[in-house]
Amino acid sequence: MSTLIASRRYASALLSAAEEGNFLDTIVAELQVIKEVLEHSRDLVHALRSPLVKGDKKIHILEEVFRGSIGEKMFLFLKLVARKKRAGLLPEIIDEFQMLLDEKRGVINVDVTSAVQLSDEQASELVSRLAAFTGKKIRPRMAVNEKLIGGVTVKIGDTIHDGSISHQLQMLRQTLVS
Repeated sequence: MSTLIASRRYASALLSAAEEGNFLDTIVAELQVIKEVLEHSRDLVHALRSPLVKGDKKIHILEEVFRGSIGEKMFLFLKLVARKKRAGLLPEIIDEFQMLLDEKRGVINVDVTSAVQLSDEQASELVSRLAAFTGKKIRPRMAVNEKLIGGVTVKIGDTIHDGSISHQLQMLRQTLVS
């Protein structure tokens, strides 16, 4: 089974259980804690992914690292993942969980790159227009790239809407050359 399929199955099962048990907010907060620890500890990720470290040892490691910062229900999930030899997939499971939760809540990530820093008013206007365009809630990730000269590029999923001056100049150049 591919890691993507396995990650999605565990994430989906956790999401379903959290919704049915009415502890979704707790799980989301605890997953954020786990994600931050994993992002800042390469050694922990290597230990969880290592085939040399047995499942019981991985459970003990997870217990030591997360004792006091996560609840019993989340720890039961971590034990299950470790027993099924999927502890190395925790970062991917967390990412899949977030994607499934966003999908369920109607939230999409949008990358917005502009030539200059957008003011708060400009950014909120752009986000509201994108929300109207997509019909979903927008989680913007703003960036600045001076090479655009002016304008903005917006990436929604696999689609890029390029309204930058550098893109317009490139299109004009192609038209003049042909």
